Amino acid sequence: MRSFLPLNLPLHLVVLALFLSSLSGCVGSEKQPSPPTSPANTKKIKPSSTRKDAAAWSIILTDPEDPSESSSSSISAPDSSPQVPNSEASPSTDKTKPKGESTSKHKPAIQKVAFSRTPYAVIDEAKTDQFNITGEQLFSNSYLPNHPVDFNEADLLTVLNNVKAYFDNHSQTDPTALREGILGTGGVTIQDIQDTLAFMITVLEQDIALQRPSRLKDPNFINTHFQVIKWQPYNPQKPDQNQLRITKYAVFAHQGSRTKTAEFDTPLYQLKPEFAVDKFFQKYSKQDVLTGLYEPGGKEQGKVTPLAYLTRQGLEDALLQGTILIRFKDGSSAYFNVDRNNGIAYVRGLPQRQQKRYWYFKQVDAIRGYGPKTGAKIAVRPGVTFAGDVLNIGLGKIIMLEHNTGGVQQLNMGVLADTGGAFLPNLYQLDFLAGVFPSHDQFKQHISTLPAYANAYILIKKKNS
Repeated sequence: MRSFLPLNLPLHLVVLALFLSSLSGCVGSEKQPSPPTSPANTKKIKPSSTRKDAAAWSIILTDPEDPSESSSSSISAPDSSPQVPNSEASPSTDKTKPKGESTSKHKPAIQKVAFSRTPYAVIDEAKTDQFNITGEQLFSNSYLPNHPVDFNEADLLTVLNNVKAYFDNHSQTDPTALREGILGTGGVTIQDIQDTLAFMITVLEQDIALQRPSRLKDPNFINTHFQVIKWQPYNPQKPDQNQLRITKYAVFAHQGSRTKTAEFDTPLYQLKPEFAVDKFFQKYSKQDVLTGLYEPGGKEQGKVTPLAYLTRQGLEDALLQGTILIRFKDGSSAYFNVDRNNGIAYVRGLPQRQQKRYWYFKQVDAIRGYGPKTGAKIAVRPGVTFAGDVLNIGLGKIIMLEHNTGGVQQLNMGVLADTGGAFLPNLYQLDFLAGVFPSHDQFKQHISTLPAYANAYILIKKKNS
């Protein structure tokens, strides 16, 4: 609308008024100094901004580790359609994004785990308190970096199903399986672990059925649907250790015999059930057994069954790795897995042949991981299985390793589905099941390309995702 000036008003006064009005407007609209981008100021929004401007201001200045103010796409449960969350629909055009961050335009909001400062008593294999630690010393909320994710989809699905079946069928009689561990100090429950397993199984089954790359290989999908918890190793002997140590174990294929021979003279024993009840075998060390304790004329003759005969090195491999594949001269072969031990603790640093711990075995149909009873042990697969501290970290945790291989950063996913004496307790190490090998040389050649240390993350399904 056009304005008209009163005709009797002096022109110089009109000009002066317009000048003063313009000056006042400039002063009133001058920008205030930009707030610093420190975390303390990340949530300040300019009062005069529109709602749209305020949202943009908050996204730019919100602390990356505290994105509760930033926008995020909605989270939907997996379905059989090839849909993906909105945050994954298009790559980011933000050229200021640090290398290694998610390629989505904005990171999804974290459902934070509030780790307690209340001391947690770390226990050993005998359920004896060893030392105290808090959840916030070991874990922190994080994001998965945007690196390629590698795992065999069919093998991971198999192990996920087997771990879930163990929880469904055996956990009520296994107190260890029901331990929430240190993550429990942040409110992570056994139900959360079971929900995580079920969600991942559904996603994998849908992706495999549709013959598409699994969404679990997309860091954006992981960050959207999972709480990503970074695991900071705690090693009292090496307080400066800042990455998890990743050792490797294997199933070795050994030649053997059903009967004792000059070459294969070291027995692999199974306890006879009628004699195992009184736990007489816990009185004897490995060295006692190897002196002929169960042989004809021995003190405990008749209380065990020899499953096979190996070389002494074959026995030591079986005791150390937990499973052995024996190939017999008639062309047949069989897996044998640890069943019960003599109750003597494994001693870290002691040479293998000097260890007093001894295991009795049973024949099994697959490589077996965690489980107090042989018939209920979890069937595991190489490449997607970790052995670790099931007492204090917890059975069934989904582990993601971040490491550099050949100059390329990548991620590997697996399940904590096995354990051993060296891990009870152990908050700084995981053991990766590398495969089945005919010799130590081939095993060493294979693991020479695998990382010795890695950043480790634990994935927990977000609630209502």
